[in-house]
Amino acid sequence: MDLILVSIGFILCIVGLIGSVLPVLPGPPLGWLGLLFLELTVAIPTNYWLLGITFVIAIGIFLLDYMMPAISTKKFGGSKAGAVGAVLGLIIGILAPIPFGILIGPFLGAFIGEIVFNKTKGPQALKSALGSFLGFLASTIMKLTISLVFLGIFIGKVLANWSGLF
Repeated sequence: MDLILVSIGFILCIVGLIGSVLPVLPGPPLGWLGLLFLELTVAIPTNYWLLGITFVIAIGIFLLDYMMPAISTKKFGGSKAGAVGAVLGLIIGILAPIPFGILIGPFLGAFIGEIVFNKTKGPQALKSALGSFLGFLASTIMKLTISLVFLGIFIGKVLANWSGLF
């Protein structure tokens, strides 16, 4: 049973890592679920403090992920159309077979959103797109960092309890 829990936990941590970049998956909460599955094993003593602290961090990052792009877009004079355009641009950038599509897509999406839906003039649309892109980039780096930390904790606990697990 422990092997199944460890396997599911590892898969959740990896999917959480992927979800840190893809907007459709909640990265850190999935990584936290991976830690929870690991802590449910018999071989690893449950650390409720670790689970509690990482849970608060995962939920906090999850909430910040929705606020950061909006805050930075507003700070740079952008609109909701720019923020939505950044998310759509990210999805298209991931699917498009171009280098750095994941970086170019959100910026272009925000720029197009500002120009087409808000009739914003070029320089202001560019500034708004930059704000939206910076918010997206900051939240992605934040999610990726936390998901990597969760994966590191997972691997560290597995290695520390290797003999009891396998």
